[in-house]
Amino acid sequence: MSLFLSPPTSLCVLRLSAIGDACNASAMVQAIQRQWPETKITWIMGKAEAQLLGDLPGVEVIPFDKKLGWKGYTQLWRQLRGRKFDALLHLQTALRASIVSLGIRAKHRLGFDHTRSSDMQKWFINHPVPSPRSAHVLDGFMAFARELGIEDTTARWSLPLATAETDWASQYITSGQPTLVIVPAASKAFKNWTATGYAKVAEYAAAKGMQVILAGSPAKVEVELAEQVCAQCQVPLLNLVGQSSLKQMLALLSAADLVIAPDTGPTHMAVAVNTPVIGLYAHHNPQRTGPYRYLDYVVSAYREAIEAETGKSPEQLSWRSRVKAEDAMSRIPPEAVCAMLDKALTDFSILEETP
Repeated sequence: MSLFLSPPTSLCVLRLSAIGDACNASAMVQAIQRQWPETKITWIMGKAEAQLLGDLPGVEVIPFDKKLGWKGYTQLWRQLRGRKFDALLHLQTALRASIVSLGIRAKHRLGFDHTRSSDMQKWFINHPVPSPRSAHVLDGFMAFARELGIEDTTARWSLPLATAETDWASQYITSGQPTLVIVPAASKAFKNWTATGYAKVAEYAAAKGMQVILAGSPAKVEVELAEQVCAQCQVPLLNLVGQSSLKQMLALLSAADLVIAPDTGPTHMAVAVNTPVIGLYAHHNPQRTGPYRYLDYVVSAYREAIEAETGKSPEQLSWRSRVKAEDAMSRIPPEAVCAMLDKALTDFSILEETP
């Protein structure tokens, strides 16, 4: 039976990080809003995530800055003092998030069941949510919405973009030419594909008449990989890595025709703005963390790598199992990514839409 037979007055969502998970969680939040538009939703999220999602319509976003240490917790708790919610949706098993939850008063404290729970989350909740059959992170979040009583949990997004952000992106888009945005790097270097591989794919896309843009954060690992890609590529690339805010990058991804990225936040940002994305995966099972609407366009070496490392297939292992080999991404051949690029261009009629 659903937890609520009529719309609750207020809900608190607790998901601090990361960017990709926050994008997935936003689909759940907006599913709740579609059925219960009058329900007040407060979302406690990380400071970086708030830069991207802080203006979600109808959502009170409270940023939590983990860099403040204990001061960050006490500031948040003071902000929530005197408030009580009908339910807390505790969407993050990390102990840091559970400590945050100590300052959130709610009658119903929903968290993951034994299948997905970890880091002692069970001691901070009173209502475990049954896990869905799907391993995907987003489906795990949507299970919370269903437990509340939400009937339509189809993943749909509507992320606002200001005119200044879309104008910033549009200045880099060549009119009449299909645009491929490559986000070469994740925050963790082991998730990154090779500069040689990206360069070959960029050359292949350019030969088909596509404009190729590199995007990413100003993190050193991202800037350096982008520079290596440009140095190895035989065609000119527009390198915007480190030159955009999160909202500007969202606008750029929205304006693109296609995105290529590894297991990183912009992969899910692209999904949230309805831009097809080719995900490159080897360390985590893309069936759990891949681009939700575009899992059929993932180029994955995960199965091959996990079997080589453990001698077991993914079906024989925990759904959380991760490949530890630092060079796992090098198992992805450029030819496989080029072939997937061809498939995406055909399936989404990208080249046909331009003169």
